[in-house]
Amino acid sequence: MSTHTANHSNKESGDDKESGTTRRDFLYLTAGAFGAVGTGIFAWPFIDSMNPAADTLAMATTEVDLAPVEVGQAITITWRGKPVFIRHRTPQDIADAEAVDVSTLRDKETDEARVQKPEWLVMVGVCTHLGCVPLGQKTVEPKGDFGGWFCPCHGSHYDSSGRIRKGPAPKNLPVPEYKFLSDTLVRIG
Repeated sequence: MSTHTANHSNKESGDDKESGTTRRDFLYLTAGAFGAVGTGIFAWPFIDSMNPAADTLAMATTEVDLAPVEVGQAITITWRGKPVFIRHRTPQDIADAEAVDVSTLRDKETDEARVQKPEWLVMVGVCTHLGCVPLGQKTVEPKGDFGGWFCPCHGSHYDSSGRIRKGPAPKNLPVPEYKFLSDTLVRIG
């Protein structure tokens, strides 16, 4: 009988070891799961703060009615906190921009690559040198030596296609992503 008790006792010890391992594994998994959830709860506000603000998302796109803009006129709208220049170019503006020898430009870009419709030029109105807003949107403002825009901060001159022609600016005025929804309605962004 004592053999039976010893065997029974050894059997229980073996079961306890198996149960202990299972319990230990369960405790490790449970602790790990709570740790992961706790880390997620702690980290979520930080991760969420990297998303754009609601007011920025609201400005992600903007639609502009171009019907009231006469040939030769320009308007400035704000998109994503930046000025966007839209000019209804004259046939002379278009001809001047297309006649430029692209190989002479610092930032080589054809007029055709910068516009979707030749009569409409849409671009971000921030000088690529140090971020000033160039003059040339109003008829009384200087348009520089090339009939486009003139940056008063450091003297960069842009042509009627917004390409850098003279001065310290390294690149052309950038063209934002835009799409014509109709002949006179454009969506920027």
